[in-house]
This record gives sequence, structure tokens and C-alpha cells, in this order.
Amino acid sequence: MARLDAFFKLMFDSGASDLHITSGQPPILRVHGELERVKYDPMDDETLRAMLYEIAPEQKIKQFEETGDVDFGYEIPGVARFRANYFMQKYGCGAVFRQIPTKVLTADELGLPPILKKSAMLHKGLVLVTGPTGSGKSTTLAAILDHANKHRKDHIVTIEDPIEFVHQSQGCLINQREVHMHTKSFAAALRGALREDPDIILVGEMRDLETIRLALEASNTGHLVFGTLHTTSASKTIDRVIEVFPAEEQAQVRNSLSTGLKVVVAQNLFKRVDKRGRCAALELLVCTAAVGNLIREGKTVQIPSAIQTGKQYGMQTLDDAIMANLTKGWISAEEAYDKCIDKNKFRPLLKTPPDELNS
Repeated sequence: MARLDAFFKLMFDSGASDLHITSGQPPILRVHGELERVKYDPMDDETLRAMLYEIAPEQKIKQFEETGDVDFGYEIPGVARFRANYFMQKYGCGAVFRQIPTKVLTADELGLPPILKKSAMLHKGLVLVTGPTGSGKSTTLAAILDHANKHRKDHIVTIEDPIEFVHQSQGCLINQREVHMHTKSFAAALRGALREDPDIILVGEMRDLETIRLALEASNTGHLVFGTLHTTSASKTIDRVIEVFPAEEQAQVRNSLSTGLKVVVAQNLFKRVDKRGRCAALELLVCTAAVGNLIREGKTVQIPSAIQTGKQYGMQTLDDAIMANLTKGWISAEEAYDKCIDKNKFRPLLKTPPDELNS
């Protein structure tokens, strides 16, 4: 048994989402969004490096020593999977491990809106799940993919860095590929996927121009493509996709997005105050004909208004989702105010509202 496995078991028993281990510091767990130090002596660089290398594949160790950064997946059978990131810092090496549950939660178990189950049944188009790091994007995508796996008879190809949730083929055939392990890059895997008779393609992260270009092309040529971006709202997601391209191509990209984009989910996680745990607030944009026109004409600034008036299509603003959680007594008014878009809407709910300068 690897020495790090004891920390992973502690993570599992504590319900921690992340484990931070850094040279010169005691290990730290993130439990329900907050960091908690473990009662353990700090490790020097040499000791920690030896522990980290026990669980890393040989080629990942080589990559880490060459570049100072590496990602990979690690699994303890019967316990959990972990997404590992090794990095170099001022005092030596460090690592962060994100726990990935072995069980894929269903859309119903997560309480996802019906529109997301419908998106799993689309025959073509682009569905984007966005949000800051640690906002639960992977969990939401896994649930959507699980719904497709159970209710369709198609070929699903996932491209991830690293593989997170492991899906077993049910109604669908699922092939999961890990960047740097099974393929050179997201773009290379996406080009290959188009020759692999896919019906659904999941792109773990749309992080560069070529990957975004290929994903957009695939969504417009009869494939259903799921992807993630680190953006905080639906309108900013659309702007981000367009702005990646050179200025001379942006009009064409807006046109492609207006027909290919189907749904954008922008989500954030909140600490629950009624019990231990966290809950999500989701902004939902459905690309109706009216929304498509706004994208094509470069009027993304009007998209929040379109979401507000598009509730009959399943749309929902982030602030409405936050307010619903607040009304249920799940989250605090302070965190709701901190993460909302319209501060004026939530300011009256605070016991001690901040002054304008600090809001």
C-alpha cells in the first residue's frame, strides 16, 4: 500500500473534496469548501517527492521532472478515484488531489433541471457546462452523460485530462481517452474522434483555439458535443468562445454558434447552512431562435434579459437560482450576496450590508 493511501482514506472518511500536500507544510483537507489542517508533521521536499512518486506512472514522473507540472488519475479500488496535480513551488514539490466519487450520481439524485436530461437526448449541437474551478462541472456532466448512456444506443467518446468519472457501457458504447496517456492532446483526440463513428463527444476542457474550433465544427456536422469552460455566466461563455478566434473569423463563429449551440449551464457551489454539505445554483441558457439572433448579431449583452424572459423554455438566471436556495434556507444571505450578479437584489437581505465601496 502506498504511503499516500492513508491520507486518501482520511479524505474519504472526512468527506473532503481535496487534499493539499506541500513541502514544508502539514497536509490540508478541503472539507465542505473550507481548508482544515491535518495533525501531521510537515514533510521536506525529498520525503514528499518519494511519496508522490510511489503512485505516479513512470511517464508522468518523467513529464513532471521535465516541466514542473503534471496531471493524472489515481484509483484505490473500493474507495475512490482521485485527480492528481503535481507542481513545483518555492520550497519544493507540491500536489493537490481532488476526490472523484466511484458512483456517478444521476441527474435526479443531483436535482438537475429537466432541461439537462433533455440535452442528453439531443442528436447534435453543443452543450457547455461552465463555472469556476471546483464548482461541480464534472459532476453535472457525468450525470448528463449517464442519462444518455442509460437511454440511448449510441457511441460516446470522452476526452479528459485526466479521466475522472468512470462510466460503464450500458445502452451506449463508451470509450474514455486520457490526454497524454492515450492521446497527445485534446485537439488530436478530437480530430481522431471524428473518424471513430461517434454520436456523442465529451471534451473535458475547451482550453485552446484548435480544440474549440474542432468542437464547434463537430457540433455543426451531426454530433452532440459536451464541453467545459472556466467562465462565470452564459453570456461570458459565448463571448469567451468567440474571442478565442481571430477578429476576421469572429463573424463566422457567431453564425456557427447561433445554430450549433443548444444549452449553456453556468454553475456555482454554495456551502449549506442547514446541514453539512454544499449545493449548486445553476444559470440555464437555452439557445432559442431569439437567442441565436442575439449571438449572430453580436448582442450578447442582451442575453441576461433573454434568460429572464425565457422561463417557459427552461431558462433560469443565476440570481433566481441563488434566491431559490436562499428561500429554502439552504445557504446564507452573505454567501448569496457574495456570489450573485445583481448585488442590489440581495443587499436588503443582509443583516449588515457593506458600503458601496466594499460591495
